[in-house]
Amino acid sequence: MEAIEELALKPCTSSLYLRPFRLCYRQNGTKKFWDFMRTHDSVSILIFNTSRQCFVVVKQFRPAVYMCEVERHHPQVFQNQDKESFSHLEDPLPALVGVTYELCAGIVDKPGLSLEEIACGEVLEECGYRVPVTELKRITSYRSGVGVTGSRQTLFYAEVTDQMRTSEGGGQPEEGELIEVVEIPLEDSMKFAYDETLPKTMGVIFSFMWFQNNIAPKLPKK
Repeated sequence: MEAIEELALKPCTSSLYLRPFRLCYRQNGTKKFWDFMRTHDSVSILIFNTSRQCFVVVKQFRPAVYMCEVERHHPQVFQNQDKESFSHLEDPLPALVGVTYELCAGIVDKPGLSLEEIACGEVLEECGYRVPVTELKRITSYRSGVGVTGSRQTLFYAEVTDQMRTSEGGGQPEEGELIEVVEIPLEDSMKFAYDETLPKTMGVIFSFMWFQNNIAPKLPKK
């Protein structure tokens, strides 16, 4: 993981992916308001390589996770912020503190494509496996970031083999993506899921548990 340099923090009002709003409403006779962000829905994919008997996940640097760690070590960073000033961070923490393990995933931002088609595209782009749409299994969908975005994520399951890998994956560098593909052996997966020293998303933990309940019992016994 490359070092983090020339770090500066500045509040923003909107971006290509997030739009802030304030909802004012009345609940049980009480006036309330809530600030939230609108963003795209997304897909995620639990990938299991049957050739290697391992899960295929991704590892990447997440600025939001990194800044949570920065604030924990340097609480003053987020103080006295306004829309006109940057806060330059001296002696940044190592980039490793912002790296998380995640399922292969992507936002739903391609009109005309089904969720399954978007999911297959993400598997190829991030992990290098070419998976037919018909080979995807829909597990479920759920709300993520319910206090801030409320967006919906749909989770799929895909089985792959070594022969289905056509590239190294890694995402699209031209879009700023820097993704590392990681293999988690099936026999180590639950230990990995509960290891708090390895930052990961809830999707990883949930999908590994789903696999143990729904797929593992059907696997050939060694």
